[in-house]
Amino acid sequence: MSRVHDMGGRFGDGAVVPEPEGEIFHADWHPRALAVTVACGTLGLWNIDVSRHARESLAPMDYARFSYYEKWMAALADLLVERGALSADELAQGKALGDSPLAAKRLKRDAVAAMLAKGGPADRPSTVPARFVPGDTVQIRALAENVTVPGGHTRLPGYAAGAKGTIVRMHGSHVLPDSNAHRLGEAPEPLYAVAVRAVDIWAHPEHPQDEVILDLWDSYLAPA
Repeated sequence: MSRVHDMGGRFGDGAVVPEPEGEIFHADWHPRALAVTVACGTLGLWNIDVSRHARESLAPMDYARFSYYEKWMAALADLLVERGALSADELAQGKALGDSPLAAKRLKRDAVAAMLAKGGPADRPSTVPARFVPGDTVQIRALAENVTVPGGHTRLPGYAAGAKGTIVRMHGSHVLPDSNAHRLGEAPEPLYAVAVRAVDIWAHPEHPQDEVILDLWDSYLAPA
């Protein structure tokens, strides 16, 4: 079953219209939405994969009608209540109803630049050996699904499921989102850049020999 957020290459969702160069935000509240989301992420209550899964888990009707940052804010509200950072009553009233034990963890203004510069690297040592090298032909998993958690998060896009591709680069080992999004551990695996021809993923590509480069984890792939 296709998932509402897995829109890549799907027919009927309209053309992809590039934004004007330098244009980042489209409303006055968008920068604040980004800032609040980043600040809440520093509380240590979830990781980036958990936050992505929270956005994907919004009700399909809401996901379809919400704008980009509305999705961010709706998922953030869900996470804050789920993790006990605030109560549903506080969320509804828009104010704290008491002191928060998380107050000491708040992101202070003078720490923002260093935190953003540090980023969130996801490369980790792994005990999983790399099975492929550049030039190898691989078969991508036939179903774009999380094989551990039914209906769970995965970074395998539906349009590439079942296609063949060619390894073009080895990225080292990185946190596996399919595990990390469900708090099952980071489970790092080898991560590869895989080239897939447009003709192998879409029925009527405008340029059949164009390639899409996908970053795919080892467990998404098999020898072709």
